[in-house]
Amino acid sequence: MAARAVQIPVPLVVLILAGCVTTVPVGDPVYLKLTDLEARLIRMERVIENQSLIELAARVEQLQSESQVIRGEIETLAFQTEGAADRQRELYIDVDTRLQELQEAQRLIAGAMPSPEMGGGLSDEAQRPVLAGSDQDNYQLAFNLLRDGRYAESASAFDQFLTVFPSSLLADNAQYWLAETYYVQRQFTMALPAFREVVDEYPESSKLPDALLKIGFCSYELQQLEDAQAALRRVVREFPATTAARLATQRLERMIQEQG
Repeated sequence: MAARAVQIPVPLVVLILAGCVTTVPVGDPVYLKLTDLEARLIRMERVIENQSLIELAARVEQLQSESQVIRGEIETLAFQTEGAADRQRELYIDVDTRLQELQEAQRLIAGAMPSPEMGGGLSDEAQRPVLAGSDQDNYQLAFNLLRDGRYAESASAFDQFLTVFPSSLLADNAQYWLAETYYVQRQFTMALPAFREVVDEYPESSKLPDALLKIGFCSYELQQLEDAQAALRRVVREFPATTAARLATQRLERMIQEQG
């Protein structure tokens, strides 16, 4: 006889299959361990994220501090540049013996000047003072007086030099340093035309950029702001690769800030 097929009710089959699905008991130590590790991992990730934010904030604060330091150094350099002429006197060596040379030269000049009794009909050329030595000697004497901080005496020496040696190759330098003797004493009304004479009379001079710069500085001090800007812009435009151009740019930026 053929074997009879065993018929199992459908509900019973469903129950058997459902029992095959594995469920993790709540108290399973492996499950608890994995849960604990996952929680620790989440906490570590949060700590790392927070630490990154802290480091980033610290870096930003450091950059801000460095920026403030750099800004302070820039302001210090600008102040030092502005006061360079005043400090120049302190940096130069003592040359007291040069004063004796100047006094001797002045005595020679006084001896060469014609007395009133000798007649007043001498030409302007004959009435010019005659300095002892060459143009180089007299230029150096006047320059040394400037370096020694004897500005009034230096101005007189440079003025005499320009009278006696108007065609000297050092005439443009002498005119510039004559103007500088006024500038370092803050006599801007006298310095300004003296610097302008460098520009007008010696347009090929190597002192032209510096003379234009000082024209800008003098005009600024005298509150002639348009003239100051024009002179400073000319320095930047015509002599861009010079120290004078850099200083002119700094002063122009300062003027913009003051007006802004």
